[in-house]
Parts: sequence; C-alpha cells; structure tokens
Amino acid sequence: MSLDGVGTSVRTAAAEVFGDRLELAARFVELLEVHGVERGLIGPREVDRLWERHVLNSAVIGERIPQGARVIDVGSGAGLPGVPLAISRPDLDIVLVEPMARRIDWLAEVAEKLELPITVVRGRAEERQVREQLGEADVVTARAVAPLAKLAGWCLPLVCAEGVLVALKGASASEEIERDRVAVRRAGGGEPEIFECGKAVLEVPSTVVVIHRLPPKQPKSRGKRS
Repeated sequence: MSLDGVGTSVRTAAAEVFGDRLELAARFVELLEVHGVERGLIGPREVDRLWERHVLNSAVIGERIPQGARVIDVGSGAGLPGVPLAISRPDLDIVLVEPMARRIDWLAEVAEKLELPITVVRGRAEERQVREQLGEADVVTARAVAPLAKLAGWCLPLVCAEGVLVALKGASASEEIERDRVAVRRAGGGEPEIFECGKAVLEVPSTVVVIHRLPPKQPKSRGKRS
C-alpha cells in the first residue's frame, strides 16, 4: 500500500520514523501487500493496516535500542520487527532468525531486493547449535512469538552481559509479567519493565517489555579451615 492510500497522521509518522529511507519502507510494505497473504505471512485483514499495525509499530521500538547494537530478531516471520528496524536504523547489525523454510526464502528475497545488509539464519533460538551459530547480541527482539516465560527461556541465552530482550507485546503485557515473573528470573532475566514506544508519532504507541539479562551468580567461596 502506497502512502497515498493512508491517512495524514500515518504519512507524517512514516516520514518522521524513516526519514530519507522512507522509499525503502514503502517498497517493503508493497512487497508485503503483494505477497504477504499468498505466502502465509500476514492475514487478509492486515493488508489495509500494514503501515500502522506492523511496519511503524515495529520500527519505533528502535527507541529502546542503543546506537550500533547487534540485534537478533527471533521468530522474524514476515520480517517484523527486524526489517523495519534495518530500514529505520542502518547503524544496527541485524540477524533474522526463523525456523520455517518458506519464510526464510521470503526474508532472503526481501534482503536482496531492498539491498539490506541483514543476516538470515534458519533455526529455532532454543536449539543449541543455533545458539552457537548466532552467538550473543546486545539486543534480542521478538514480536508475537510466545508468552513471556517461554520467550525468556529462548531469548535470554542469546543476550550478552548487560544486554536486553525487547519483546513487542499488547495490552495484556502487565498481566503477562505478573504471571511469568518467576520464570523470567529463572531464565536469567531481571525485573521486566513496560515501555511505550513511538508516543510522539503514533496514535497507538507500541508496547514493549524490556528484560535485562542479569550477570550469572557467582558461587559462594568457602572459607579455608584452620
């Protein structure tokens, strides 16, 4: 969907978020519009709201990502949030992780057609060999992948010391935190925090849950016997 087909507020937000790379973002939206439904990437009802619900919603989480960070996007699917982040934040080193072959093909095509320097890896974040291949990142992102408890177990091992997991969530984020707080701590995460991204540009900001990876506990030293 071209920007001509959306409201003024969406056009203004897109220009603010993507700047001189707005044309790249529009090309990504066009690819999703043409191929997304037939390739099982998005539902039919999502076509008319690609900009605000998916692309801008994903890009604004860059507010929680430091300059020059290495980012691993787990369960990237249609390329969300990884591709909008790669477009809006060319300073980032982005790796897209996805287990399904047909989606891997899609992500590789998008990277080639848009000439984005992103890495595409097939696999599941919970698999040991995939973790070894990926290494660690400053930030791990995920959108509509799994409940927080599972997500923390899968993603936090990929987060470097002092790095963060940034999970795009909906209105039930606070309830999910209450339910899964203990599981998050067991997975090595700190206290989950909720932030709204894009408040200055979006009518409906993106809700993210941010979890810092805690340093591993040091074993207690035993005193020498006299």
